[in-house]
Amino acid sequence: MVDKSVGATDVDAEVFGQTVLITGGAGFVGSHLAAALVADNEVRVLDDLSGGARENVPEDAKLVVGDVRDEETVADAMDGVDLVFHEAAMVSVEASVEDPPRCNRVNAGATVDLLERAREEDARVVLASSAAIYGHPESVPVTEDDPKEPTSPYGIDKLALDHYARRYHDLYGLETVPLRYFNVFGPGQNPEYSAVVNVFFRQAASGGPLTVEGDGEQTRDFVHVSDVVQANLLAATTDRVGEPFNVGTGRSVTVNELAETVLDVTDSDAEITHVDPRPGDVRHSEADVSKAERALGYDPSVSLETGLTDLAERRGLR
Repeated sequence: MVDKSVGATDVDAEVFGQTVLITGGAGFVGSHLAAALVADNEVRVLDDLSGGARENVPEDAKLVVGDVRDEETVADAMDGVDLVFHEAAMVSVEASVEDPPRCNRVNAGATVDLLERAREEDARVVLASSAAIYGHPESVPVTEDDPKEPTSPYGIDKLALDHYARRYHDLYGLETVPLRYFNVFGPGQNPEYSAVVNVFFRQAASGGPLTVEGDGEQTRDFVHVSDVVQANLLAATTDRVGEPFNVGTGRSVTVNELAETVLDVTDSDAEITHVDPRPGDVRHSEADVSKAERALGYDPSVSLETGLTDLAERRGLR
């Protein structure tokens, strides 16, 4: 079960008495959403458990073990739903490069099938898009209207998801809200997923060194999972449907600064070393969240240091 002690969501947007489906609800963001919703709603979770775990699903939620690409499974899971949070995805950029067809079927194809079923149910759909759709931004912070030039199959398919969500609203009146996540971190992230926060914590726990790719001056906008949940709950009730929103903090740090902060919160004396840069790595990434703040009332509240300190305590590194 997800522990919400740090960054527990406290926003005006409340979801009550609805039948809710969370695809990928046994995974990272999805399980936090399930925990936030299960007390006041009928929550169903659709997950193939390839990246998530049964123990992440709240006891009072119904777990449907199945593949989001299977139309019959999706139809059964969505029967009678009022609201869908679509979190299921192939999340690894590297895996998308290795297997573009699979990435397309999971991240784009399955989304179209889900939107079609949502039309039949007249259900609102909040979808997990990604900052990867922006590719190498011309400048930061990035607004929702900035150019989209994704550099990987993952980014291309998330852009397709984003477009489909908005066109389904324009063409069919379906209530959709795509949320463009920046670098999400927090408790419950799959330790096998090679997100830089996970990597640095593993390296700090083992005595180091912390390996920074390139010169470490590349920047990222790290947003705590509880703030991502906040954005999703706001999107579930907003009148501003059919348009996208960035979900980040509006602040960025260098990877060098992230490494130093991990060492500080873990009381580690490990060294930081630099390795070859990753080919095609985005140099700078930072969200302009002013639209989400104005339109949704989004208010990211968990600082990077607070979130990292909480992770260190949970992992017994403080």
